[in-house]
Amino acid sequence: MSDRTINQQPHTPHQQSHGEPGAHTSHSHGHGSEPDDFAVQIADSVESFVLAVTEVAKGDEPGSAVSLLLLEVSQLLLAGGRLGAIEDVVPEDRFEPDAGPEPDGEQLRERLAVLLAPIDVYHEVFDPYGPPEKPNAFRISDDLAGVVSELQHGLTHYREGRVSEALWWWQFSYLSNWGTTCTAVLRALQSLIAHVRLDSPIGAVPDGADTDDDGLTDEQLEQQAGDLMAAELGLGR
Repeated sequence: MSDRTINQQPHTPHQQSHGEPGAHTSHSHGHGSEPDDFAVQIADSVESFVLAVTEVAKGDEPGSAVSLLLLEVSQLLLAGGRLGAIEDVVPEDRFEPDAGPEPDGEQLRERLAVLLAPIDVYHEVFDPYGPPEKPNAFRISDDLAGVVSELQHGLTHYREGRVSEALWWWQFSYLSNWGTTCTAVLRALQSLIAHVRLDSPIGAVPDGADTDDDGLTDEQLEQQAGDLMAAELGLGR
């Protein structure tokens, strides 16, 4: 871990002494410095994703929800790839400055869960390079709300002029969490579209999956998911 020193102490689990993701250093911005083109582009991508997911969650255009989310997650992963490819961002302070209260993502999660109900649960193996493991059940709504919350944390730093802090946070959280999460969500969304476009039925949810008991059978869930995607893509069923 790097040694970062200011008078403030960490005040949330995220705000601890920062350990750089790797061994080399670059992209340092002092307090109040103007962001360079790279920082501006990353911040624009992050803000665009947060705004787009928030708008989709309102449910005003349910017929385009999956396609829009596929596009937005893909674009965010491009920004994440750029963060992962550069040298490590090293901010000046040892401890993360107070970014204020964490945003409450529960309302966003609930809206996404309602919007995506028939297709919300998907299955993924956490680490493709780890030991063989049973796929786990996840929810697109939970994942996207969590990613938005992490990105907003960095946006708070960026908007207050702490450019290097924002870049450090986005890079670290991409490598440690939201990069993996978005990759899994992207696979799920792409799979949904592929099932419909290729006229391949969406399989029943395996026994024991975390789907919540909503009174629907697996066959009904499958039919709802297929109908939702067919309507979105303008295909007759």
